[in-house]
Amino acid sequence: MKNIQSIKGMNDVTPSESPEWQYVEARVSELFQSFGYQEIRFPIMEKTELFARGIGEVTDIVEKEMYTFNDRNDESLTLRPEGTASCVRACEQNRLLFDRGTLVQKLWYCGPMFRYEQPQKGRLRQFHQFGIEVFGIEGPDIDAEILMLTARLWRDLGIEDAVELQINSLGTNAARTKYKAALVEFLNAHRSALDEDSQNRIDRNPLRVLDSKDQNTQKLLEDAPSLLDYLDDESRQHFEELKSLLDVVGIKYVVNPRLVRGLDYYGRTVFEWVTNKLGAQGTVCAGGRYDGLVEQLGGKPTPAIGFGMGIERLILLLKELKALPSEIYRTVDVYLVVGEGETKDAFTLCETLRTELPFLRLQMHCGGGSFKSQMKKADKSGAEIALILGSQEVKAGVVAVKYLREEKDQHTVAINELTTFLA
Repeated sequence: MKNIQSIKGMNDVTPSESPEWQYVEARVSELFQSFGYQEIRFPIMEKTELFARGIGEVTDIVEKEMYTFNDRNDESLTLRPEGTASCVRACEQNRLLFDRGTLVQKLWYCGPMFRYEQPQKGRLRQFHQFGIEVFGIEGPDIDAEILMLTARLWRDLGIEDAVELQINSLGTNAARTKYKAALVEFLNAHRSALDEDSQNRIDRNPLRVLDSKDQNTQKLLEDAPSLLDYLDDESRQHFEELKSLLDVVGIKYVVNPRLVRGLDYYGRTVFEWVTNKLGAQGTVCAGGRYDGLVEQLGGKPTPAIGFGMGIERLILLLKELKALPSEIYRTVDVYLVVGEGETKDAFTLCETLRTELPFLRLQMHCGGGSFKSQMKKADKSGAEIALILGSQEVKAGVVAVKYLREEKDQHTVAINELTTFLA
């Protein structure tokens, strides 16, 4: 029979790779919590209407990329393509945004997202994201805080020199409406020189033309009107205050007037952390303000900002820069080699050590075999030391200690002193 393969673009994480994920997940979640963010979890499947209304029906995600199907009750459901709309729905449904006068929600989440795209390095059909969403704060201080948070993460991971912060302001809906009119006029005057996708977007979603990856289109856009010239006064002040806060804490940034993001709900601040180390898939973290989304999905007007961070791309970047600590790949500290007939004593010893040293990664050999074969498995496990418990050791009340990574002589330690020795 033919072996069943995984779905294209939906990859396994093997035991050799999982330490990289565990390392990144631990560092990111610890940092989020240190800034006072609380974790929220929501389903991977939602009603399709949530994303059509939230993301925008004329976006590529909704039109081309969502995994959508009808269930047995003929209700249209979708595997979540991003986290923000789901987070807003969860907050509204659970009344987390009910008391907007006094309550601020600072939330984070982590999990799989799904988009039907052409799989390539750094772009999968099932991909994983960390996300942050903040509700109830209008000023640019929260915009600056989440950029400070991400900048600190890059420093903690040792990759700050490999990423660049790009920022822009999209202004209010009214400001964007005026800008769209000027942009459409410019694009129509150069329609024949645009790539096919950009031509199709002129009448449906002209801002997305600014995000075109076609080099000829990008060169033509150098003469296009700038969105920053159409900002309303309040958005302009918001953007200037954000830049001054970033300057105060020494966060470098580039103002990119063509940065618009691919989702309709963004307004005012948008940003991307990008790298040139991963080829075409250079965006590692991106987000912005979406002050109108809560109301758009049925809630009351609520200021909000957030971002998504791709875990696969972040791990790829860390590997490319050789920034992953070598010790994360060691999953065993101590390997217990067991003599024939000493299994019961070995179990007792392991239970004692695990109780007294809960953070010790201890693997007891199971399955029998000679001491020589067990020592080979001990070495392959990556453990620092092997403890040998044979009949002679049991009689003497000791264990033999063999160092697997250092040039030290083998010796014995009394069983009742082993906890102190390993601590």
